[in-house]
Amino acid sequence: MNIAAFLDIDGTLYRNSLMIEHFKKLVKYEVVDPGLWHTSVKDAFIEWRKRVGEYEDYMLELVDIYYEALKGRRAADLEFISNQVITLNGDIVYKYTRNRILWHQRQGHKVFFISGSPSFLVGKMAQKYQIDGFRGTDYLVDEKGRFTGEVIPMWDSISKNKAIDDFVREYNIDLSQSYAYGDTNGDLSMLTRVGHPVAINPAKELLLNIKHSDKLKENATIIIERKDVIYKMDADVEIISESDLFL
Repeated sequence: MNIAAFLDIDGTLYRNSLMIEHFKKLVKYEVVDPGLWHTSVKDAFIEWRKRVGEYEDYMLELVDIYYEALKGRRAADLEFISNQVITLNGDIVYKYTRNRILWHQRQGHKVFFISGSPSFLVGKMAQKYQIDGFRGTDYLVDEKGRFTGEVIPMWDSISKNKAIDDFVREYNIDLSQSYAYGDTNGDLSMLTRVGHPVAINPAKELLLNIKHSDKLKENATIIIERKDVIYKMDADVEIISESDLFL
């Protein structure tokens, strides 16, 4: 049987979101009306940047506009912009995760990306890092190659769990010896399935779920990468609540 590494991309490898970068490029090249950013997304973005609002709220605002921005457009017409996203941003990654990919490849492990970003971007990222396989959110196209506005998501735990099942069958994976890397609660199923779960800069919800899971609390590794320092800790790491900041 084979050993595998399953990796989320946004926030786990890439230090932002591929979808966000794609949206910014659509605005820059005026494929999307720049006014949409100011009227629908900017406020949520500013609240998040100030650590007042939630990242999920910002993303939800953006996703709805992103769907509409792609709807009716030919996928082939956006190929240049999609390539630009990877060319300009594909190396803006966490040092820890990049080195772990290289380590897994040198060990002969299978490496897979399972990401909520659009599959047409995830595929290009997989090609850049010479990954064995990938799954992303599928933005459906019609017979003329135009985006329909319909999606098959890959950002939730259930979808990622199914993706792992597919890879296990196709590549004969031994999950008990395998690895998974993620940063949000959508990656929880990946972490739960493997013998070596790693949470990278985990969101609070994910960290709490790790602490409340007997299996993950025992096996999970927590990685925090800030500036040029990488911190490694176990799941007993203390979470400081917002109210504690005023004590």
